Amino acid sequence: MENQNLTEVLMFASLLSVFVLAGVQLVKTTITLPKNIIPLIGVIVGMLIGAVAYPFTDLQLVLRLWAGALAGLSATGLFELAFSNRSGTTKE
Repeated sequence: MENQNLTEVLMFASLLSVFVLAGVQLVKTTITLPKNIIPLIGVIVGMLIGAVAYPFTDLQLVLRLWAGALAGLSATGLFELAFSNRSGTTKE
């Protein structure tokens, strides 16, 4: 059983993640922020971009906000995975 809303939200989130990544990078380079709130900034930027993307989709507002939040978390995680130095172990 396939849920059409979930499929649309995930497709929209994958499209938004590129724009959210750019938005988060813009915020990070213009404002000095603690590193531990970057995922929260990603969620907020994603939700804002998802909300303003109403001309490009016929999704309801709540679904666009969910897609933006998912895009914010995935964009932040993708950037940290690709460009962060991840040496060492989890237990020290």
